[in-house]
Order: sequence, then structure tokens, then C-alpha cells
Amino acid sequence: MRFESEILGLPSGTESLLRQLIHDRTGMVFDSGKVDIMMDKLAPLVVKRGFNSFLDYYYLLKYDENAPEEWRNVMNALSVGETYFWREMDQVRALTQTIVPHWFTTHPGKTMRIWSAACATGEEPLTIAMALQEAGWFDRASIEIHASDGSSVAIEKATQGVYRERSFRSFSPERRARYFCPDSSTTWRVRPELHSRVRYSIANLMDEADFAGLAAADVIFCRNVFIYFSEIAITKTVRSFARLMSSPGYLFVGISESLLRLTRDFALEEVDDAFVYLKESHGS
Repeated sequence: MRFESEILGLPSGTESLLRQLIHDRTGMVFDSGKVDIMMDKLAPLVVKRGFNSFLDYYYLLKYDENAPEEWRNVMNALSVGETYFWREMDQVRALTQTIVPHWFTTHPGKTMRIWSAACATGEEPLTIAMALQEAGWFDRASIEIHASDGSSVAIEKATQGVYRERSFRSFSPERRARYFCPDSSTTWRVRPELHSRVRYSIANLMDEADFAGLAAADVIFCRNVFIYFSEIAITKTVRSFARLMSSPGYLFVGISESLLRLTRDFALEEVDDAFVYLKESHGS
């Protein structure tokens, strides 16, 4: 891919144009130290389109009537799919042990909606489903789990539910045998009774129309995605969450991410051994 990137035309200012356009549409920010990575990931798409210049590709993405289809390819190329089962479990335990029981105490007979907003290939929502199953919640309450990602390739893999050893690196063999069955000598397939607990869809977190229905949730997990976003993009997304999600609403972000300087719509609270952003009233 480096070779393809270097042979394509790159008129002055094109990198900046592409970087700004990609930021506006995806929220992802590529600083000067990472712009080469962005260009290398886009290069095969430029070549596939038959262009010999990145500027031609910029015009396609910005003005062409076929741009929506091409943006799906861009999202697939730029997405970061690093994830695994049983990741950052303190937050999931806080959900199952404290947040869920408290919620059903104040909302008896209602359905709790949980949204995994950047689910990649599905490990996070399946982890949530397993934890809820092990805590017995599916037997005594109505809980819906929705999961989305901006990458159609990631969602297709999540829908297939087949995983390699790397996804299980924090997962016990006993738990894997309980929830998965061998699919080949190197892959495992999630069992249907667990897989059916999660509803998957494609959603771009910079397009509120894409996720408005999903964000009308009681709990949102949006972990390890804001590390790739600019502060402007994070603020825009979090404000949408605050406006759309239920009250009280619980927002989990990655343990290395902080929203304290960016929003007043949520209050940071410690629940058990984890931190969660609490929406107490409807955001403005």
C-alpha cells in the first residue's frame, strides 16, 4: 500500500482537504504524524476507482452522487477493529451488579435498552450479553442489546459470529466452551442462544440520523472510539447522546477517555470499581 500511495498524484493541499473532509464525516482526526497512515489506507480505494490522483478521489467523496456508497468503503478502510471478549470488565460488572438492579427497581415491568455504539466485530455486546446471562437477568427482566459500528465489514463479521483465538485472549476456556462451539480448527462460532441477544446495525457516530433510534437507550457503551476523534467531534456526538438517551441514562467510555472538559450534560460517578457518566435530566 505504501507503493500505491507514493505513485498517486498528490497536488499541494490535497492531504489537508482529505483530512478535513474525513474528520467532518467520520469524526476521526489524523494529525501530521498519522496522515501518512490515512493516505496509505485510502490509496487502494483510489486505485480501485481508476483514479491516478488523490484529488480526484476527494472530489468523488465530496461531490459525486455515488459518494454515500464510497464513504462505506472509506469507513471500512479507516476503522480500527482491535477488540476482544471480557475487555474492561469493571464497567460491565458495574452494569450487571449495580446499575441494572437499580434501574429495574425504579422501572418495574419495563424494558431496558443497552446500546454498544462502536461494537467493531461484536465482542463488546456479546460480553455484555454473557455477563447479563451469568447474573440471571435475562430470566427475570426484559433487556434489549443493540450494537452498531460505522464499518459495514465489521458488522458483517459480527453478524456471522465467528471468532479467532485473538478475540479470546482474556477469556477462560471454560467460558468459551459454554458460549461458543468450534467452527474450524482455528475459529469458534457463538452459540445461537447468545447471538440472538444482540441486534446489529451500521451507524456513523457523526450522523445523528444514523443513530437517533439507537441512542434512545438507557445505557450506552461508547468505549475506545473517542481516542480517534477530535474534541469537536466528541462534543458533537456526546451532545447528541445527551439529547436522545433516556433519563436517567448511563454512558460508559474507555478507561483512558475523559469527557470532563467537553460536556456538562453528564456527571461523572463512581459505581463499584468503575466510572460512568450519568445523565440525570434531558440535555439541552
